[in-house]
Amino acid sequence: MNLDKFLQLFNPLPGNHYLQVALCEDEITVALRSMMDSVSGEFNLALYNEDNLNFSQPFRAMPRDHDMVILKDIFHKHENPKMILKLAYLTLANTAHVIIMEKKGIMDVEATKALLEEFEFRAPNEIDIVDGYDLVIAKKMHMWGNGL
Repeated sequence: MNLDKFLQLFNPLPGNHYLQVALCEDEITVALRSMMDSVSGEFNLALYNEDNLNFSQPFRAMPRDHDMVILKDIFHKHENPKMILKLAYLTLANTAHVIIMEKKGIMDVEATKALLEEFEFRAPNEIDIVDGYDLVIAKKMHMWGNGL
């Protein structure tokens, strides 16, 4: 998988914190970790156990602690995707981004963009840059809606 275009979505700075929520480590995890290490940033990984098929437990993250949250192959499998968006919103710093990645054909992109808007993420966009994946990115804006 060529990740060059995917990594161009990011502009990590020293001290930035990125969080990936996924089922397992893969080449995207390795690329994100390497990118964050290269700028003395912090990369966190929250893994769900594939055996826990109802995904009832949320991931844990400190409020306003992350500059980017990447939800990979987890959003539509989770028992409560709205809870995932709420947690992502709470852990993101102001003007930070959330990315939802799902294998092609799993995600209803327009419904996902509408759900992101409902949870006060702005400017949701579909970006076709990772082979075999649908990707939607949106931004948390301070003092819009939730204002958290």
